[in-house]
Amino acid sequence: MKKNLLATLSLFFTFYAAFSQEKKPNILFLIADDWSFPHAGVYGDPLVRTPTFDRLAAEGALFNNAYTASPSCSPSRAVVLLGRYPHQNEAGGNLWSEFPAQYPTYVGMLEKDGYLTGSTRKGWGPGEFKVSGMEHNPAGKSFKDFKTFLAQRANDEPFTFWFGSTDPHREYVPNTGIQTGMYLENVSVPGFFPDNDCVRNDILDYFFEIERFDRECGQLLKMLEEIGELDNTIIVMTSDNGMPFPRAKANLYDYGTRMPLAIRYPKKIKAGTVIDDFVNFVDFAPTFVESAGLEHPTMSGQSLWPLFAGEKQNRDQVFLERERHANVRKGDLSYPMRAVRDHQYLYIRNMMPERNPAGDSTAHQSVGQYGDVDNSVTKYLIMSLKGKSQAGKPDYFKLAFEKRPAEELYDVIADPYQLNNLAEDETYATVKAKMNSQLQDWMAKTGDLRAKEPRSLYWDQVRYTPTYQFQDYDFEQRLQEYRIKPPFGKDSREGIPCLTNLQ
Repeated sequence: MKKNLLATLSLFFTFYAAFSQEKKPNILFLIADDWSFPHAGVYGDPLVRTPTFDRLAAEGALFNNAYTASPSCSPSRAVVLLGRYPHQNEAGGNLWSEFPAQYPTYVGMLEKDGYLTGSTRKGWGPGEFKVSGMEHNPAGKSFKDFKTFLAQRANDEPFTFWFGSTDPHREYVPNTGIQTGMYLENVSVPGFFPDNDCVRNDILDYFFEIERFDRECGQLLKMLEEIGELDNTIIVMTSDNGMPFPRAKANLYDYGTRMPLAIRYPKKIKAGTVIDDFVNFVDFAPTFVESAGLEHPTMSGQSLWPLFAGEKQNRDQVFLERERHANVRKGDLSYPMRAVRDHQYLYIRNMMPERNPAGDSTAHQSVGQYGDVDNSVTKYLIMSLKGKSQAGKPDYFKLAFEKRPAEELYDVIADPYQLNNLAEDETYATVKAKMNSQLQDWMAKTGDLRAKEPRSLYWDQVRYTPTYQFQDYDFEQRLQEYRIKPPFGKDSREGIPCLTNLQ
């Protein structure tokens, strides 16, 4: 242990010395809202067009195994800012809660070090930060846009800027994807959705917003080029959590937690670098702080600079978690989960399996029925399939909305959509025991309250800040509001329940 500590300290001082002798780099953090891996051109998606992301990957590093620590907006964004796991951030482990201002953010640390700091649109949130005594969003003082922010910069003042898009968060303008020339038949539908034109069209609208985010990021890169700061800026492009569809966002399966990630900084990152090691969002803050030559004693993540330099780090697995997402269970209850993912298996512990992972079947406060799933035609379609499973096809309703066992285990190579739970298969008993032990050790080491009290009510009792309430909706009626015409140039198809207002 002492030897490992000395080695870690040695690496830190090596990178501290390297950065302290150079002009301090700027940081541009580009974060989408609900974008899943592998929906980018450079990852091989045949449809969605992401030239800016692809450029950053080509000129810097592309990550194949980057994971958000929690598949929920506020907890994920707190992790980015604080470099601490969600369970270490107290109330900040929940959506719509209060920011834990007692811990320093990388933005605040850089501001004290002389950086100009700013943000636009969605920073940390949703939730409250002023109640914690903060004057502005933890992601930085709010500016109209990046251009306005840069106008405040004096001479060669280093800066960190957070561009928080609301794309591709719902709701979507219907048919935006298909109107840009994308075709239904080219969509790759995840195996936990029914494969029909309604779902494919919903995915196209999601792709449209990914493309809009990518274009806006490209405009920010152009501004950096114009002021001569492109190569002196650490540029990170990623998302906070997975796509706003059933069994994705707010879930610990890959479509909820596995994120697109590219980082460009030619002074330290070789063009065309591809990283298969696991990276967790707790790693961003220590990486940024070290780039300014600062220490980070309260942070749990590993800096990425040794990884870029070819040093071996403990990155053979990644740990994931969630607590209360939306307030969608009677009694304001959480749905606590912990997980460990390696290159072959995903192991999940559902701490309170008697609760419904998607929320109550009737509206409690937020969203509507099964409110941890964003409302959409895909959601309504799957809700309409209750009790209608077909031979040879997954039970889509069960996968999305029904209760889950205390343990789940998936072979992610053989089962990339995590459909076949192997936890009760004796063939995998050794694997399950090993991963359970790894998970428990990590929970204990990082001070997770659920290591000793797996059924703790702490996150149930954390304040949920919104006061508005939703009512139940007639999902069958909502479903009938959706109709679709076929793509341009195709023969007419009748009776497909989707959207009809194509122009």
